[in-house]
Amino acid sequence: MIASVTGVVASLRLDAAVISVNGIGMLVYAAPGTLAELRLGSEATLSTSLVVREDSLTLYGFSDDDARDVFETLQTISGVGPRLALAMLAVHAPDGLRRAVIDGNLTELMKVPGVGKKGAQRIVLELGDKLGIPRGIGLPGVQTAMPSAKEEQIIDALIGLGWNQKQAAEATKTVVDGAGEESVAVLLKEALKELGRR
Repeated sequence: MIASVTGVVASLRLDAAVISVNGIGMLVYAAPGTLAELRLGSEATLSTSLVVREDSLTLYGFSDDDARDVFETLQTISGVGPRLALAMLAVHAPDGLRRAVIDGNLTELMKVPGVGKKGAQRIVLELGDKLGIPRGIGLPGVQTAMPSAKEEQIIDALIGLGWNQKQAAEATKTVVDGAGEESVAVLLKEALKELGRR
């Protein structure tokens, strides 16, 4: 695994740069925003991900480790390869993708060329909480207090059934607020009804 490269920017093109590292020119594919930060003849450091195929070794570069980690996580989704993952990061910053997934915002995900409605739904479903929440903020519209053990069980069950973190947390808060001593099973059924109404 080549985790990063540091060297002089020898050439730039629309989809990649050649970084000269100790006399070896390394072709690194990157999103336009990353390439725009590079300057010919200047030294640059890129976080990288090496994608190994039977017939090729392809290096992808990013401005920081977070973008690289998101790129690699995106490829765990069925039907998402390195090119599409890079396209997603060309359209959305890592935190933008996190918000879109947490909110189940298919419209934002469909802004990526090659991602239709079914693809966007699959991304939301398969990614779940893998990307985490946007850095430095809590989930929008969700209570900031730590959920109780009972609430955590309901949220985990809903996520296991395919709902995303935000949907599960909001539905759980709705049914738990004002509820008595109902069991987790009863509250889970109520939360499912609540989600069914949305």
